[in-house]
Amino acid sequence: MSRLKGVPSPPGEARQVSTFVLPALVLIGVFLVFPALWTIYLGLTDYRLTGLEAAEPQVVGLDNYTSALGDERFRGSLWLTVQFVLGSAVIGQAGLGFAIAWVLRDRRGPVKRVTEGLVLLAWILPSSVVAFLWIALLDRDEGTLNALLHTPGSAWLLDHPMPSIIVFNVWRGTAFSMMLYSAALSNVPPSLLETARLAGASTFQQLRDVVLPRIKGHVLTNLLLISLWTFNDFSTFQITAGGPDGRSEILPVYIYNVALSGGRLGFGAAISFLVLLVNLVFALAYLRLLRSRHAEAAP
Repeated sequence: MSRLKGVPSPPGEARQVSTFVLPALVLIGVFLVFPALWTIYLGLTDYRLTGLEAAEPQVVGLDNYTSALGDERFRGSLWLTVQFVLGSAVIGQAGLGFAIAWVLRDRRGPVKRVTEGLVLLAWILPSSVVAFLWIALLDRDEGTLNALLHTPGSAWLLDHPMPSIIVFNVWRGTAFSMMLYSAALSNVPPSLLETARLAGASTFQQLRDVVLPRIKGHVLTNLLLISLWTFNDFSTFQITAGGPDGRSEILPVYIYNVALSGGRLGFGAAISFLVLLVNLVFALAYLRLLRSRHAEAAP
């Protein structure tokens, strides 16, 4: 029997709840709250890996933030990140994931299992292994792609760095969208599609008028999650390291190059905090979406 509203819980039950919750709060504090606060502090200093600033960092206030916003390299990296998220997540992973889920929705047998297995394999492989495979694929001298296209000597990673990392991330990240859309499409009654088909609706009209209205919550959730993950993705560093000449230097790679390779930890921490604010906006949007979906589902 559920407890009546307004009746206080026994002290023993409250202690049991605290015992279970406390370890989670400690982990959140150690691995989330403290690093965030430390990043905010470092962003207000001129802390460096070496030199006098490493031994005696000075508080410089908002200088790092104003320098970052006025830095052409930072603005270029931000624009590349926007391109990366739009091309890789919003268009690539979401579009390809839905297309695969739609084509396979009514299929049975080995074709469906093999296709889903290959897509999932790209997702579960370690990023270092995937990076090596793509470097071998796009290699200028002995790359598999040049051999297939009969274009010897084409330097894909040097001539087309952004399209290369976008396609790379689409290939390795489509599995999540495919699985989410497959689950969403399984909840669309086949009778609705059959009725629309008998009424003369085209495939596009079926998608627009029948399918998308019923899975729009899944679509929005997927777009928010994969956009957030792609915005913070660092795996492209293993392929291009932001090069050549910064033409594929998205924000996570830029922060690494500035903070660790360049030794400017304070400046890098300030940019990391700006990225944290963007992540917070995504998280708040996701929570608001969840609340709205729960409100719609409530009787």
